[in-house]
Amino acid sequence: MSTTVAQPAALTGTAAALRKLYFVRFAFAIVWALVMFTMAKEISPVAAVLLVVYPLFDVGAAVVDANASRDTRSPVLLYVNMAVSLVAAVGVGIAAASGIPAVLRVWGAWAIVSGLVQLIVAVPRRRMGGQWPMILSGGISVLAGASFVASAGADDPTLASAIGYAVPGGIFFLISALRLGRAAKEA
Repeated sequence: MSTTVAQPAALTGTAAALRKLYFVRFAFAIVWALVMFTMAKEISPVAAVLLVVYPLFDVGAAVVDANASRDTRSPVLLYVNMAVSLVAAVGVGIAAASGIPAVLRVWGAWAIVSGLVQLIVAVPRRRMGGQWPMILSGGISVLAGASFVASAGADDPTLASAIGYAVPGGIFFLISALRLGRAAKEA
């Protein structure tokens, strides 16, 4: 049984733009995680910059998403996501000076709030197709964020869990991109 329905031109155009964006987000997440895994035990200046770049990339992706989605729905929640990610970038930059536990707390709070926003954005987009991975990703983000905050209190916290979080996130973007491509062909 297919979960996609016939799509008006605006939805098809939005789906095509989101598909491209999701492929880029997948590639970025995987490359970022591979580089960051080499720095998981301490926060070097390079690691601090990369930790700030990740939420800034999320801001850029939300801008592209908002522009692509104007014809199909209000981008207000995407603007919220942009603000949350911008605050996270600043927070992570400040937290990096305090150490890994502080970074994990900020990263966790960002994951929780972003996951909730992702859920609120993806659920209404179900009719476009390709959104179930985004819905699952949003739910996982909320749970992962809580675990990052909890792991900040561990005896020897590392960034490995926060970095590892980027990999499944990237995979969810890849799955969504592939599903959106299939939905566009069926439309």
